[in-house]
Amino acid sequence: MVNKKSNLNKKIRIKRGDVVVVITGKYKGVKGKVLKAFPKDGKVIVEKVNFIKKHTRPTQQNQQGGIIEKEAPIDVSNVMLFNEKLGEVTKAVYRKAGDNRMRVCRKSGDEI
Repeated sequence: MVNKKSNLNKKIRIKRGDVVVVITGKYKGVKGKVLKAFPKDGKVIVEKVNFIKKHTRPTQQNQQGGIIEKEAPIDVSNVMLFNEKLGEVTKAVYRKAGDNRMRVCRKSGDEI
């Protein structure tokens, strides 16, 4: 049985709209934009990565039905944030600037 409490303490430093690179698995090296993030599960959905086939039955919205392909969640440990300015992967860290926190690139110190 999987211990669910261990995933609750995971900190996700990747948000929707970030550009990430897959670092392991079938899609290694693929760069894509984060479409959705699930912080409690520690997973993200990246465009054009981790496709699954889903069988759908005909409904009023989808008269045809059939098999559709869509992106499935991928674990956040399998992706790294991509810095456009440096052209390489990096980690995000939070720094305090006055009263608010900001996400910055660990390598260059630029705001993300």
